[in-house]
Amino acid sequence: MAKEKPLWRCCAFRLCLLSAALLFCLQLTLELRRSWSSRDSEVQAGLLSSSSPSGWLDAPALQQPLPGVHPPPGVHLPPGHSRPPAASRRQVTYLRSSRRGEAELGCCPPGGSSHKKFRWHIDLQPWASPSQSLNEEAMRFLKYINTTQISCNHLVPSGLMSDSGSIKKPWPICLDEKFSLVHQIQNKQCRLYSLGLGNEDTHFELSMASDGCEVHRFDPSIKSAHVQESQHLWLHRLSIDWRDPHPAIAVHKLHSNTKKLGTILNEFGHNKIDVLKADLESAEWKILENLILEGILEQIGQLVFEIHLHWPGFEIGGNDSSVVRFWYSLLKELELKDFRLFHTYKDLSKPQLFLKKELFNASSCYILSWVNMRWK
Repeated sequence: MAKEKPLWRCCAFRLCLLSAALLFCLQLTLELRRSWSSRDSEVQAGLLSSSSPSGWLDAPALQQPLPGVHPPPGVHLPPGHSRPPAASRRQVTYLRSSRRGEAELGCCPPGGSSHKKFRWHIDLQPWASPSQSLNEEAMRFLKYINTTQISCNHLVPSGLMSDSGSIKKPWPICLDEKFSLVHQIQNKQCRLYSLGLGNEDTHFELSMASDGCEVHRFDPSIKSAHVQESQHLWLHRLSIDWRDPHPAIAVHKLHSNTKKLGTILNEFGHNKIDVLKADLESAEWKILENLILEGILEQIGQLVFEIHLHWPGFEIGGNDSSVVRFWYSLLKELELKDFRLFHTYKDLSKPQLFLKKELFNASSCYILSWVNMRWK
């Protein structure tokens, strides 16, 4: 019968094996850490040595125009590429344009633009009177929209005659020398965004396009996603989101053709809009609220809005006094952003109703024009 080994020898042997395994694992971990640190240093050094002057890696492939895609006016094509002759009403894939320091074709690295803090509601103005009566609120509001805040010596257009002899809606813009719009039109560098809902009256857009302005019409009723109607006129099957911005008020899923104006500006590579026109059949109040809360008013030179007063408008609740107070507060927010009312047009062809009532001889429709006094 074989003699058994002492118990202490077995334990010592197992302890030696365990210690050796632990030492091996520790050494392997240290080696891996040294390797990773070295590799990170090499990668960072390589990035810095091969980066472009702006600190981003060059991407020559992004600078080449895509097959079958034609950039809009203002886009600088790479050497060796020429712009094809203008075609009548062709479908296009929209690319970023370049104007006044805006994004070049194929550029715009992430983080290039600063993000403003988003507000969830506007600041309501105090009540017009302690009684909070509709009459007091209506008088204050109507006086405000019928009183211009600055004078404009070169108002265009004052009204256009149609083929039938009737006067179409005026969409006045101010071309005084002290504002930059007149110079942008002269240099063929102006840009107009037109927001509509199936509107047939497009004389203002056609006139601006004929003057060489880059005109973009946004209308969800357009059949194609992006259509180039003429050399300077584009049609987009898009509508500006006018839903309540606060997620706690209404949770909704945006349709693929509904976007925030700030999102559209970013996707198109546009930093500025010289004129923003809106004819939205009572959605204008929520559109205006979203523009204020998005914090993009400083990117707009002039506003031309048709407002409707015969009912509160989409997604605006409360009693009549609260509705008028909300309208007034929106316009005061524009004033705080240095927008000044330079023209008001009372549409006498529409019913003379104010929240379904005949008050103070008010019309149910007005066209108001503001200019951004900070605009450069």
